[in-house]
Amino acid sequence: MSNLPERSSGEDASHAAVSLMLAPEFAPFIRSIEYGELGGELPNTSIFYVEPGLARIRLSFHLAEDIRQDDWRVTIRPAFAPTFHWSPHLTPTADHVVDQHSFRSPALIAGDSERLLTIIPDPDAMLAMPETSASGAADSPRWYMDLDAPRSELTLGLSATAVREHVLYVRRPGAVFPAGELEFGFYARVSTEADDLANPWREALAFLWEGWGGKLYRSGEPLRGSLEPYAKYAYEWAFRGWQDAIWQSIDLGDRKVGAPVFIVNVTQSPNYPGEASEREFRSVWNQAWFSSLRSAQGLFRFGQRTGNKSYMERARQTKELALAAPQSGGFFPSVLAAEMESVEEDGRKINRAKGWHTYYWGNSNRNPFTGVVKDAPLHILDMSWTALQMLRWHEELEPDGRLLDYAVRYGDALLRLQDERGFFPGWIDEKTHKPCGVLDDSPETSMSVTFLLKLYRITGNEMYHTAALQAIDAVAQHVVPLGRWEDFETYYSCCPFGREEWIGRKIERNNMYKQCNFSMFWTAEALLDSYVTSGDSAYLQLGRRCLDELLMTQASWQPPYIFVPAVGGFGVMNADGEWNDARQSLFAETIIRYGLELGVEEYVERGIAALRVSFALMYCPENPAAKGRWEHAWPFFGEEDYGFMMENYGHGGRTSADDDYMGEFTIYDWGNGAAAESYLRLVAHYGEAFLDRVGVERG
Repeated sequence: MSNLPERSSGEDASHAAVSLMLAPEFAPFIRSIEYGELGGELPNTSIFYVEPGLARIRLSFHLAEDIRQDDWRVTIRPAFAPTFHWSPHLTPTADHVVDQHSFRSPALIAGDSERLLTIIPDPDAMLAMPETSASGAADSPRWYMDLDAPRSELTLGLSATAVREHVLYVRRPGAVFPAGELEFGFYARVSTEADDLANPWREALAFLWEGWGGKLYRSGEPLRGSLEPYAKYAYEWAFRGWQDAIWQSIDLGDRKVGAPVFIVNVTQSPNYPGEASEREFRSVWNQAWFSSLRSAQGLFRFGQRTGNKSYMERARQTKELALAAPQSGGFFPSVLAAEMESVEEDGRKINRAKGWHTYYWGNSNRNPFTGVVKDAPLHILDMSWTALQMLRWHEELEPDGRLLDYAVRYGDALLRLQDERGFFPGWIDEKTHKPCGVLDDSPETSMSVTFLLKLYRITGNEMYHTAALQAIDAVAQHVVPLGRWEDFETYYSCCPFGREEWIGRKIERNNMYKQCNFSMFWTAEALLDSYVTSGDSAYLQLGRRCLDELLMTQASWQPPYIFVPAVGGFGVMNADGEWNDARQSLFAETIIRYGLELGVEEYVERGIAALRVSFALMYCPENPAAKGRWEHAWPFFGEEDYGFMMENYGHGGRTSADDDYMGEFTIYDWGNGAAAESYLRLVAHYGEAFLDRVGVERG
């Protein structure tokens, strides 16, 4: 590489004083579009006006030889002073960029009370990127974006990048632009329409889906055919191939319960050639992610569908486990766990459970206070979610007065915790039931809204309805307009960035909070249910705004550097790297419900795509590309492993054409079992033919 022409990485190398001029209608929105040289040459430029207020800008180079240059970029400066900004990923310092890995529904947005400017990288130009840039080579120039709110600059560019923190991105020196044609481009959209100002994501989403994602969906992406075989694989994997590792039969003294274990890894495969070692402590969860009661409803439906009484009985045992969680003042724990031990075998550390006779109750260790389940406080979110699942079982599967009584006791206790504004606290002390003081006014409250509205519809007790609407009004006033999507996952999962300094504060450089899409989903769902119960259309319109903000984290195209089917799949937050995260199966029905209520086919397609892509990572013959990647990672995999599936893809912020990291564990309740439950629930609610609508081919 030393003989390549070198260019400085400084300002002059990427920014000659060259500005692109647009039509006069863009003047109130864009003050300048500046770009620089690559290899000493300026690009050829073209502007095509797609429709009023929408321009496609193309910049192209013909490189006679490979060029080493650290950075090339285009900077767009608004002609007004935006008060609202949006970017798909955080760039808290000038070193940081939004790497192409985060381009699910890529856009940079800036607006005020009168004007909205949206910049969308051109997917067609990215699809034409050199193969080396898609393969993950360290010196390959990658697309990036950046948002500097104080300087009022929106940037798109090309540079080598590196992952820093978990997961943010920075430019790195040494990019090599290969000889040949280089296409770069973006769309600029401007608007003064009131609907666009109220919902700044809608037009970008419609544009991306119409141009790319929807076309792929209607051609059969992300998966063709019936999803029934995938559900069958999930259950045969759990209750036949991996049964010895998965199914936990537990004697609690007064009752026999059972459930699939929280997590397993590849060493627990029946085909693994060594001694199994458990990845984490043996446990069963009823928490916002890992919900054994939710997954059991899918197993019950599948048992009914296929006449498998054993599946139905196992599902009932999981229901009994949920009912066995001891209530104190209406509140209850979310985790049942067994004591663990560590032993040495042939010089290798082996983790294993001591047995379920050592069981204890506790709560999720994804919290601000302790990493120990035994000592963790009660999480309102987890309890509201579990109580909601109890009501859904009682209403949809089998009437069981015990489930309703349990949920009523919890609901009555929950109302006593509501503050004067309407919020429910994040965590409460296990003994005193006093709020713990962290995230006590967060959008986690929205989950309690959905629970209380369901409880109201079943019992007719108006106090649940009143409390629910007071709570959703609090979220609507204090969270939604600010984009303050802070929940337990935002700070207390695998991405700790900002947990000390950013809670309740915007990252100044981006004028954005650290955000997680989980709380966007809870709020969109709660607002839709608030509309259904109250008839107030304002809830529906605000819910649509939340839904669209959520959908900006959904893949609206298939990037060439994502090597599994991804259309319809979801990321997680604006500081992490996941594609095809397991939450997409949970999100699917709410997206579809909005589509049917509003008469918007795009939402229906997006919801079905979210469900279908939930099975795209499964190890099975129906997914030949993913199957080959799994076997490359774990050569001992065989038929007994069909159904194995990681919770997401590309979590570390990088993918590779030849050697992707595919993962080494499965969480049944946040993966294959959860996806199967969503499929079977949607079949029960809408029919299987509905899931094949809009031209999805069978094959």
